[in-house]
Amino acid sequence: MRALCNREGLLTAFNMVSGVVPTRSPKPILQNVKLTVDDEEGSVLMGTDLEVGIRHRVLGVKVEAAGSAILPTAKIGPILRTSGDQDLLLETTEEHLLVKGARSSFKLPLEDPSLYPEVPDFAADRYHVILSGNLKKLIRRTVFATDLESARYALGGVLVELRPDGVSMIGTDGRRLAKMSAEAQSENDPPAPSGTPVIPVKALKLIERNLVDDDLLVHLTIQSGAAVLVRTEGAVIYSRLVEGRFPRYQDVFPTSVETRVPMTVGPLRLAVEQASIVTSDESRGVDFQFGPGALVLSSQAADVGSAQVDLPLDYQGKPVDITFDPRYLLDALKTLDDDAEITAELIDAKNAAVFKTPDDYTYVVMPLTRER
Repeated sequence: MRALCNREGLLTAFNMVSGVVPTRSPKPILQNVKLTVDDEEGSVLMGTDLEVGIRHRVLGVKVEAAGSAILPTAKIGPILRTSGDQDLLLETTEEHLLVKGARSSFKLPLEDPSLYPEVPDFAADRYHVILSGNLKKLIRRTVFATDLESARYALGGVLVELRPDGVSMIGTDGRRLAKMSAEAQSENDPPAPSGTPVIPVKALKLIERNLVDDDLLVHLTIQSGAAVLVRTEGAVIYSRLVEGRFPRYQDVFPTSVETRVPMTVGPLRLAVEQASIVTSDESRGVDFQFGPGALVLSSQAADVGSAQVDLPLDYQGKPVDITFDPRYLLDALKTLDDDAEITAELIDAKNAAVFKTPDDYTYVVMPLTRER
């Protein structure tokens, strides 16, 4: 293999791909990335930990001799970041990988590229098409609500529901649940996935990083209920699905609503942040007193102090007092625009509260029980 690579183009691909490379592995070759250069099929940089993998297109490669090479992550990253060259020559000999710039050269160990596991390409002809910006929202507004430590259910990822005209994602840790839906189109009538396909958090964060242009289209397919493939403009991300059963999340939603309180995200988020300043690990809760014309947030903790924050509201309904862990509310509010509208649907201090936005986002959170 011999190719003249644009340093910025290779660095961009490397930064995306290296995120899946394990720092430790029983297969040492996985601690590297694989570069394949080809004039006809294009140049691709690959990385995988066998659970999650990515193929990223490398721009600005002039191929002199097609082929593949294993690039040691720990060395190639610093070389690319510190080099001042516009282009770098990468070449394999019988014994070494050579990296040459105008005033620098590196001779690195050579490994057999055929030993590197192949990362699947996107070959499906039946899939869903969704706007990059919409998929980014789906991920950001659900991934934080997952539970990576759960042993009972498949909560270490986000459930994906595919419809002919849309995609929904649901994340939960048993104390809160986030659900977001967005429009999508199906191509060639893809079959409904078997079981409950749950995409792991690591894969979702990798997918989100690759969604760089909100207006571009992304292709998504579930393979036989075992893996997911996502194709962006510059990359293909593969991931095995989380094993196990996702809980019947529909049972979490209350069957009735006593009170609806419209609010604006920005002022609510700031009020919750202020009230949470004097909470502690032992006294985490913030009391929310919804009443005509105002929401009063109060908190107190021994040796820390107390706080009261008043938030004016356009609300004239009956009073409702309820206690929340402020972290759970802030996690969701930080994913929304400050000027967005959000409505709290409440029953009483013991039942789950539901927060909804006009763009089909629903967030359910269980209240804390406080002795009074």
